[in-house]
Amino acid sequence: MSRIKKKVMVGMSGGIDSSITAYMLQKDGFQVEGVYLKLHNRTDGYHEKNLAYIKDVAKFLNIKYYILDLTDKFTTEIYDYFIDSYLEGTTPNPCVKCNKQIKFGAMLDFAKEHGASYLATGHYAKTDGEFFYEADDKTKDQSYFLSQVDKEALPFMMFPLSTYKKEDIIKFGKDLDVAYERITEKNESQEICFVETVYTDVIKKHANIDVPGKVLDEKGNVIGEHKGYAHYTIGKRRGFTVHGAHVPHFVTKLNPKDNTIVVGKKAALEINNVEAENLNMFIEEKEFSCTVKLRFRSISIPCKVKIKDNNAFITLKEPAFGVAAGQLAVFYEDQKVIGSAWITNTK
Repeated sequence: MSRIKKKVMVGMSGGIDSSITAYMLQKDGFQVEGVYLKLHNRTDGYHEKNLAYIKDVAKFLNIKYYILDLTDKFTTEIYDYFIDSYLEGTTPNPCVKCNKQIKFGAMLDFAKEHGASYLATGHYAKTDGEFFYEADDKTKDQSYFLSQVDKEALPFMMFPLSTYKKEDIIKFGKDLDVAYERITEKNESQEICFVETVYTDVIKKHANIDVPGKVLDEKGNVIGEHKGYAHYTIGKRRGFTVHGAHVPHFVTKLNPKDNTIVVGKKAALEINNVEAENLNMFIEEKEFSCTVKLRFRSISIPCKVKIKDNNAFITLKEPAFGVAAGQLAVFYEDQKVIGSAWITNTK
C-alpha cells in the first residue's frame, strides 16, 4: 500500500495562482489543507468575495480550509509602517515586510501547529530549502519580495508554480473546472492588498497631506510650488511646478520637517553608492561581488558589497537613477538570491 505523502498547508487568497497550487499538490499525493489570511477590515466585500472562490475550490478538491485572522498583527507591523514611511519621506515596501512577518512568519507557524510539513503558496519563485531563486517566468518573478524571509523558514516552503508561465496557469484553470474558470474571469488582485486606488488615499485617512509647499533646487533656492511632500517619491517628475523650466525636473529629496521637496534635472538622480541596513543574508561572506536590484522591476546592476555591523555598503559598477530610501536592495548571484537590506542613503 502506498504511503500517503506529507501534509501541506496552502496559503489561499481566492486567486488563480494559489487555487492551482492546491490542485497541483493534491495531484502529487500530498494531504492538502488551505488557509486564508484576513489581514484588514475592509467593508467592500473583499473578504467575502475571496472566501466564496476558496469555498468552491475547497469543495472541488474536497479539502478543508481555515481562516486565520491576523488583522491586529498586520495593522501594527505592515499598515502602520506603510503610513509612517510616507510621512517620514521614505518609500515603503509593505509586501516584503508582509512576506517576512505575516506569510512566512505567522502563517508558517499556523501551518506547523496544524501538523503541516510544508507551507505552499502561489508565488512565482524557487527555493531549494537554502536559497531563493528567480522563477522561470521572469515577468512574474517574486524572488525580490521574498528576500527578507528568515533563512530558517526556507526548508518548509514550496512554490509549485516556479516553472510555469502565468498564461499557462490561467489556461489550465479555465479548462479544469467551473470553480477555477470563475476565478480566471475576475480582475487580477492589486499589488498592495489594502490600497484600493492610490497610496495617497490611504495616507489621507490618517494625516492631512494636502499642504502646499515650496520646490527647491539643489542649492536651496525656491523655484516652484508643490501640493504636499507626501504626494511625491524620489524620481517623480509631475505634479509640481518649476518656474521657467524648459526640461523635465525630477524629485531628488523630500523634507518632511519643512514640507519642501528638492528637484533637479535627470543627472541629479544618478547615484553610484548605496548604504543599507537590517540585512538578511543567505551567505557568510562579508565582502563579495554580485548584482543588485534596487527596486522591483529594475535591472540588476553589477556591484561590490562590503558588510559591517549589519550594514551593507554597495558600490555600483554603473550608475542607477531614482533610488529611494526605504526600498530594498536585493543581492543576486545569477538567479540566486544571496541576501537583501533596506536602503538608508544614496550618493
